[in-house]
Amino acid sequence: MTQTFDKSRLPSRHVSVGPERAPHRSYYYAMGIAEEDIAKPFVALASAGNDSAPCNTTLDFQADAAREGVVAGGGMPRRFNTITVTDGIAMGHQGMKSSLVSREVIADSVELSVRGHCYDALVGFAGCDKSLPGMMMAMLRLNVPSIFVYGGSILPGRFEDRDVTVVDVFEAVGRYAAGTCPLHDLTALEKVACPGHGACGGQFTANTMACVGEAIGLSLPNSNMVPAPYCSREEIAIAAGKQVMELVRLNLRPRDIATRAAFINAARVVAATGGSTNAALHLPSMANEAGIDFDLFDVAEAFKSTPYVADLKPGGKYVAKDMYEAGGVYMLMKTMLANDLLDGSCMTVTGKTLGENIDEVTWNPDQKVIYDVKTPITPTGGVVGLRGTLAPDGAIVKVAGMKRLQFTGTARVFDCEEDAFAAVEKREIKDGTVLVIRYEGPKGGPGMREMLSTTAALYGLGMGETVALITDGRFSGGTRGFCIGHVGPEAAEGGPIALVEDGDIITIDADAGTIDLDVAPGVLADRRAKWQPRVNDYQAGALWRYSQTVGPAYQGAVTHPGAKAERHVYADI
Repeated sequence: MTQTFDKSRLPSRHVSVGPERAPHRSYYYAMGIAEEDIAKPFVALASAGNDSAPCNTTLDFQADAAREGVVAGGGMPRRFNTITVTDGIAMGHQGMKSSLVSREVIADSVELSVRGHCYDALVGFAGCDKSLPGMMMAMLRLNVPSIFVYGGSILPGRFEDRDVTVVDVFEAVGRYAAGTCPLHDLTALEKVACPGHGACGGQFTANTMACVGEAIGLSLPNSNMVPAPYCSREEIAIAAGKQVMELVRLNLRPRDIATRAAFINAARVVAATGGSTNAALHLPSMANEAGIDFDLFDVAEAFKSTPYVADLKPGGKYVAKDMYEAGGVYMLMKTMLANDLLDGSCMTVTGKTLGENIDEVTWNPDQKVIYDVKTPITPTGGVVGLRGTLAPDGAIVKVAGMKRLQFTGTARVFDCEEDAFAAVEKREIKDGTVLVIRYEGPKGGPGMREMLSTTAALYGLGMGETVALITDGRFSGGTRGFCIGHVGPEAAEGGPIALVEDGDIITIDADAGTIDLDVAPGVLADRRAKWQPRVNDYQAGALWRYSQTVGPAYQGAVTHPGAKAERHVYADI
């Protein structure tokens, strides 16, 4: 029997109930919608589907499949689309300045469409890096019953009898520059690294945030590690559509689910999987939407006490498909909860607690991807927060798979990524160097570019752990090596990174969580007196507007005050 709903307290009453809404209903009749369907709750199916990249190509199909579940649950589905900027294509040039900005545009566009049309619930489909947090930010901002669905990862490519991802191609560019990878090998690799639909396969930003979706409780259990080409993705979409109607019935909302304890759970899962440092931007930005204080230092605190247990690329051996076959995110969380690393009392979109969901999972000791917490890969997490004289507002480094956790070296300073990449490509960087790439922060870039082209080239040259790289920008989840991002305050705001000069000594200790500039205070004071703010090239358009409103990286690089400043919540209109 189909559930019936009282619309008297739902947002869609403003566009569908009463004689005064006859003009509004006429639009729905124009689309062939029956009177009895107009009387149902309106459910937004927000898709980041497009032809920009394989991450997004199956999303519209999945969103359309969810219609069946919404209808079965007694709702009326309404699909709309939002943008993406695909990092793998935007990487290494000025296009990367658009990437982080797109997260805000995605959240804003979903918010505006839901507000404008008075939708009662939301199922969001995302595939590429910034679309995942952007979609979940919108859910928390609107606070209507919501479920997040990841489009799924790509299957691994095969090259010379081994699994490969797009990061192997970026690193091969470095080997080509070093003369150790013939052009025909590079060409052959690029043609097989990405064999079909889906987001990048390693534990890069997309898969990291997909794990966050399940850990924080906004996604259905064991739904997000299913690869994009698998037929079961259609079943997941239908189930999400049906379950969101149950959430409408229960009036169970995202902020009931994504509590501070749930954010700590999510941060721990990021650390346990050796996930992307971008999570230290996206978790605070999501928390801001819920009015929760949760910044880079809160993320780092959770990282500090979490062992690294999922052997995933780029630091480990396996990709998302392997994790799915090993039992998925819930298999990982099984061993974490059993060892008191998660709060099992947090609510989820199943209407049950995280602990109740995990109770339905049986630990599989035969799989090879996820280690038991009692016998971890390393005893501390795959991602570490840093703080010190070079980064008073913090910085972050991924240590998963790294052999050394301390580094002292001589600074070589660049004021943009292109200049640093050119120096790396020309093999002008010596062992023991600390590359400093600045004026790439949220304001200074603007847009806080990722540096995968440069870091991958260093790794391809065999310098991944003999050279360190520090930036007020950020890194791809595919980055590996001694690479420190999110240094704050950023150079554009006169942070210490703006005062570094060639030849300065910089010391990083990922064990102690410190990053320091060995320059006398008097010398720094003299440099500060001479420092002048820079004017970037982006003095109009979306990037200018972003630079005027964006906050510091340690608070998530957000562009509005968040739920703490709300006078009302959309869901209660």
